[in-house]
Amino acid sequence: MKTPRLIALAALLCAAAPAAAQVRLNGAGATFPNIIYQKWVLTFNQANPTIQLNYQSIGSGGGIRQFSDGTVDFGGTDAPMSDSAIAAIQGNVLHIPTVLGAIVATYNLPGVTAQLKFTPDVLADIFLGKITKWNDARIASVNAGVTLPGTDVVVVHRADGSGTTYGWTDYLTKVSPEWAAQVGKGTSVNWPVGLGGRGNEGVSATVNQTPGAIGYVELGYALINKMAYGQVRNSAGSFVPGHRPFC
Repeated sequence: MKTPRLIALAALLCAAAPAAAQVRLNGAGATFPNIIYQKWVLTFNQANPTIQLNYQSIGSGGGIRQFSDGTVDFGGTDAPMSDSAIAAIQGNVLHIPTVLGAIVATYNLPGVTAQLKFTPDVLADIFLGKITKWNDARIASVNAGVTLPGTDVVVVHRADGSGTTYGWTDYLTKVSPEWAAQVGKGTSVNWPVGLGGRGNEGVSATVNQTPGAIGYVELGYALINKMAYGQVRNSAGSFVPGHRPFC
């Protein structure tokens, strides 16, 4: 699920400072791009010893809140700030796309080595709590030759305000009228079922520790943690791994 990463930046007014002084720029927000952000921060700080750049991975909601409160210089968010939130801080906001990434459905199913396939309607009904067993006929129908256990499906979602959640629920809203009517999209939603984890880090850890779990994370987290993730059928009928299943 590809979705542009957005970053809210304040206009910084820097007075002339002594050459030996160190400028500090602090940011916080989305966990989605944190893996690449930390690499960028390290490289930048090494190349620019008079500037100290910091970024805290706390979730898009936290990033917007701290940016709006003026406690950080920039906030990372996967979903743009609302008009009302921008107006509340007198419009002192620029949205600048920085990263393009992928959201994947990752799962923990011991004994299953094949990469599973999912259709959009199946994903929606899993997260609605309507599909409760891994050997459900609808999952089996697109995974011919794979022996699926009768393990309970355990949904794992974000517990914090999250741009990753915004991207995931935006997709589910587009592919499922029932999801759109009952849950909708947003950085935080009323989840019908499941366990909550904070950040992409928390969802990854919960899925890894819970047999039968399925969650959604940025692809980099699945790769770093060696987690299984599924292929999703797109509008052309092809099953695509690690890409947004566009409607």
